[in-house]
Amino acid sequence: MKPVFWLALGSVLSAALLGVRFGSEVWLGMLGPLMVVSVTWVLTERVYKADPTRVTAFIITAFAAKLVFFGGYVAFAIGVLGVQPAPFAASFAGYFIALHMIEALLMKRLFV
Repeated sequence: MKPVFWLALGSVLSAALLGVRFGSEVWLGMLGPLMVVSVTWVLTERVYKADPTRVTAFIITAFAAKLVFFGGYVAFAIGVLGVQPAPFAASFAGYFIALHMIEALLMKRLFV
């Protein structure tokens, strides 16, 4: 649970700095990836502690769920909320890549 706190703190602080110029686009670009990585990390850790042999199946299922969620999330943000696509896409891509890289490093540390 401690890694989720640090992920959230780093994301919120960086979005606060970047959000001054671009506003809600940065916050929405950060929020989706942060939520997904946080939930995935907590559940992966629980699955690993319960039965390490189930982790691969869980990660594959989580990947499929992420595809569906992120497709709907981006469509909702741009289509319904009407955010500016360029700053939102830059924020979303940056947070998506950074947070998933951190999640991968956390998993590496968990599995060792």
